Formats: sequence, structure tokens, C-alpha cells
Amino acid sequence: MKTLAEMAVEVLTTADGRAKTALGRAHAAAWFAARAAGAPLPIGRAMPPLHPARPDQPELLSPRDVPRRRPGSPQGRIALLHAVAHIELNAVDLHWDIIARFTDHPMPLGFYDDWVKAADDEAKHFNLMCDCLEAMGSHYGALPAHAGMWRAAEDTVDDLPGRLAVVPMVLEARGLDVTPGMIEIFAKAGETGALAALQVIYAEEVAHVAYGSKWFNWLCGRAGDDPKEAFHTLVRRYFHGALKPPFNEEKRAEAGLPPDFYWPLADGAPQDG
Repeated sequence: MKTLAEMAVEVLTTADGRAKTALGRAHAAAWFAARAAGAPLPIGRAMPPLHPARPDQPELLSPRDVPRRRPGSPQGRIALLHAVAHIELNAVDLHWDIIARFTDHPMPLGFYDDWVKAADDEAKHFNLMCDCLEAMGSHYGALPAHAGMWRAAEDTVDDLPGRLAVVPMVLEARGLDVTPGMIEIFAKAGETGALAALQVIYAEEVAHVAYGSKWFNWLCGRAGDDPKEAFHTLVRRYFHGALKPPFNEEKRAEAGLPPDFYWPLADGAPQDG
């Protein structure tokens, strides 16, 4: 019987995006079937790679070198969807990585339930974006992409609270801020397929931020740390730059992120916590 950690490493070491997500979704289904039967799979131990396997394309560039395209044109909207697909594929690996990398931390089974569910959602989101790109005559890998997205994983490779602070509570929370604008772009363009896909992503990403907030607070409680102070310390340590308003305060609150967590870290805010 494979352990959950071994399953996670299998996903991380699969290069092709469609194959990676198909494998991840199969493993997620197996995990939840075993949970429903009252016989959860063992968590186990495994050694995840420092960097996940990636397809030969897209070409990965420094953020400053990724071409910028105006979303008012069809090519610009393709570029926007391609960027979202790249984010979602990275998210698949980030969530399986958190499952495999931190098994030395004793965590409740609910922790694994949440991140397997998040990884499964991200696989669905990646495939939705790929379907949209293909319907528009393109595909994932057709354009260059951002090379820096795995940096948060590298920086927090031995720090579970740091990983939770930076990945779901900063990076995924940023998705809650910017996705409504993307939805508006595709609504105005009358591109109903992409619009529906982005609405699914927007609705489901709230839960991923909430998982981060829940388990970050749980770890702080176990350690006797103040969650807000710990969050500010870890984000300043691992996140490169200030947080950028405007913030989607309603959805952030729904995900368990109060304003006094993120506003002190925003552009122009005093940096004394």
C-alpha cells in the first residue's frame, strides 16, 4: 500500500501538466475513499524533490522578462489565461509538497484532508485553464512563464508555519484580490467559457486561504505564539516585498484573514508590526 507521502512525491516527480494533475486527482480520490471507509491511508515518510518536475515548455523567464500583453485583445486574454494556468500548476505542486515535506510535524488527519482537497481543486483549475486555452487556439506551454513562483517553497523548505504564512495566506490571498478584475475582463469580452472557469476558481480559492489560516493559527496555538505577530515576522522573513493593496477584505475575512494581519505589511505601512 502506498503512503500519502509517496503519492505526493509521485505527483511532484511527474513532469507533464495533464499527467501530473490526472495522477494527483486519482491519488486524492483514493485518499478520500479510504477516509470514507474509515481506514485512512498511512501518511508515511518520503523525500520530495527540492524542485518539482516540469514540462519542457513553457520557457521560464525572470519576472521582469515575461512579455506584458494588454488583456483587451484576444492574444492578451490568452496570455492572461496562460499565466493563471501556470499559477495553478505551481499550486498543485505546492500543496502536494506541503503534504510530503512536513511529515516530521505531527499533524491531525484533517490537515492532510485539507491539503489533498486543495491539491485536487488546483488540478481541476489547471485543467479548466488548459481547456480554455485550447478552445482559443492555444495551449499551456505556448508562451513564456514566470520562473520565480517556486521561490516561496524553496525559502520555507524547513519551516511549516512559514510555508503556511507565505503560500496560502499571502500568495493565494493575492488571488482573491485580483481574480474579480480578471472575471470582469472576460465578462466584457463575452468569453463565457473562461468566465465560468474563473468564477469556479474564485469560489474555491477562498477555502485554500482558509486552510492556511486555520492551520497557521493551530500551529501558533500549539507553540504558544501570537498568530498575528508570528505572521508578520514570517512574512517579512520570507516574502520579498510589501503586500499590494487594494485588498479583497470581504473574501479575506471569509477565509479567516483579518485586516490587522495584512494591512501592516502593505505598501506604505509602518514596518514595526
